[in-house]
Amino acid sequence: MIPVGMDYARETSGVIGTVLIPTRFVWPYGGRSVFLSGSFTGWSDHWPMTPVEGCPTVFQTICNLPPGYHQYKFIVDGEWKHDEHQPFVRGNYGTVNTILLARESEYVPEILSARMSAGSNMDVDNEAFKRLVRVSDGTLHEALARISEADLQVSRHRVCAFLSTHMAYELLPESGKVIALDVDLPVKQAFHILHEQGIPMAPLWDFFKGKFVGVLSALDFILIIRELGNHGSNLTEEELEAHTISAWKEAKSYLNRQNGGHGGTLTRRLVHAAPDENLKDVALKILQNEVATVPVIHTSSEEGSFPQLLHLASLSGILKCICRYFRHSSGLLPILQLPICEIPLGTWVPRIGEPNQRPLAMLRPSASLNSALSLLVQAQFSSIPIVDDNDSLLDVYSRSDITALAKDKVYTHINLEEMTIHQALQLGQEPYSTYGFSSQRCHMCLRSDTVHKVMERLAKPGVRRLIVVEAGSKRVEGIVTLSDIFMFLLG
Repeated sequence: MIPVGMDYARETSGVIGTVLIPTRFVWPYGGRSVFLSGSFTGWSDHWPMTPVEGCPTVFQTICNLPPGYHQYKFIVDGEWKHDEHQPFVRGNYGTVNTILLARESEYVPEILSARMSAGSNMDVDNEAFKRLVRVSDGTLHEALARISEADLQVSRHRVCAFLSTHMAYELLPESGKVIALDVDLPVKQAFHILHEQGIPMAPLWDFFKGKFVGVLSALDFILIIRELGNHGSNLTEEELEAHTISAWKEAKSYLNRQNGGHGGTLTRRLVHAAPDENLKDVALKILQNEVATVPVIHTSSEEGSFPQLLHLASLSGILKCICRYFRHSSGLLPILQLPICEIPLGTWVPRIGEPNQRPLAMLRPSASLNSALSLLVQAQFSSIPIVDDNDSLLDVYSRSDITALAKDKVYTHINLEEMTIHQALQLGQEPYSTYGFSSQRCHMCLRSDTVHKVMERLAKPGVRRLIVVEAGSKRVEGIVTLSDIFMFLLG
């Protein structure tokens, strides 16, 4: 059970009455029909639960409950059951699960208050599932506190063992396409292709060398746009029409040397993988080189043959393999059932008195596009939450959004300081689109969501990060990325 927000029930007199907390109940063990019943239904009403989309064995329902102590059970295919992995107690209705929803400390029932530590109380936004308690035979036990070092190492060992015994060729889909660009293609045309195909990057092929030599990414486009916006630049719009990718790469290398060899992301060697490389090595290549994808290239030993581009490996595809393998044996990974707020995972908005190694950057819609590009390049962020005055999530601006400026050659007549992020985001949206948590753009989760749930969401194509928001207000609390997950799993 996870409280997912807060609601207020108003009586007919107009006076605010009981505070109701929307609470999610989950039965993850399958069945044909599942119902929920408890002290809040008088044990007489049975509330239907529905399968989660994509997970037919997981049933859920959300109920508005007042703060306090509740008991409940599930009716699975006509049989009364309780969830042994949730807090439970033996009482008048047999063995029942329990839930404590506390808005204030006084909601702690007398039967538990004498034994329950203050840290066990559940807050409204359910920072809540930080601790679960189990009452059995009158003895209070901590069912889940911070993960033990042994469980952590066991989970990491099993993930590493799986990745080490599975190869990159297993990532190849049954059908699909991979786009590569010739280095002699004009930069302008190349970015039109990226925009039209909806991809953030593409490998570069050098015909004369007969090999893949690099990658053209959205970061290159950002640097080019900033160079065009620099009044001291020698690069004009006319030159951009004929400026080839190879010429840009040479110019970028020159800029890097002029800056004393600093700049990290300005020049990169091609990082690629062979089909027979194991998935752990592929994941480490992506993490260590701070790239989004790694081309999987097959090189034949036959004389005169060209290397073949088979696939673009990503952390998302590797994570999908992990989730598929452990889906029906999640018990092998004890860390999967932990809430993400309980482990060192992601970047979080620091609370008062809490240090944070890397600040969580957020911008208002009225901020200039140049300020966003500066964060994406200099601070090396891959995306920035766009929030309102209350820090509630409105949208996300990421590196891949920059390719929208290729539409109708918008980049040739904009002022980076005058164009706002809101205006820039509208370029990539349909005319009728407004801020509104598009399922294709704003992927969110709650701090109480489990590692398993977060991994399943991040394994979906096109999802590279989840914005952690507060239930109800959508106030941004943090970000969890694919890289965060793998750095945690691989230790």
